[in-house]
Amino acid sequence: MKAQYKVMKPDMGVFMISSRVTKKCHIQATKDLKGVINGSRAKLQAGVHPNLELRQEWKELGSENFTIEILEHLDYQEDKEQADYSDELAILQMEWEEKLLKDGWQLYKKRIRAE
Repeated sequence: MKAQYKVMKPDMGVFMISSRVTKKCHIQATKDLKGVINGSRAKLQAGVHPNLELRQEWKELGSENFTIEILEHLDYQEDKEQADYSDELAILQMEWEEKLLKDGWQLYKKRIRAE
């Protein structure tokens, strides 16, 4: 089982947290969709998410007025042992941001709280 765990690869891609009320969204690309989505949800519930604007609206509007959805998966390259997909994920995120802006969405400001 340990060997199997070591070769498991988490799903990569882009997800969106969106407000049903304001038509604003937060887009994030990640190498671990499930883990980061769960972490984002937990941070929002605890009031410690790093995106201040999203965190404030989550608090004001309530979690029931938000959806979290995966927009696109990024597949691992079968023919090479690429370890870092950061560039591909960044490009994918920019493409989704542009597409959503054209569709009338607003993005939550990327301002984050200072640690």
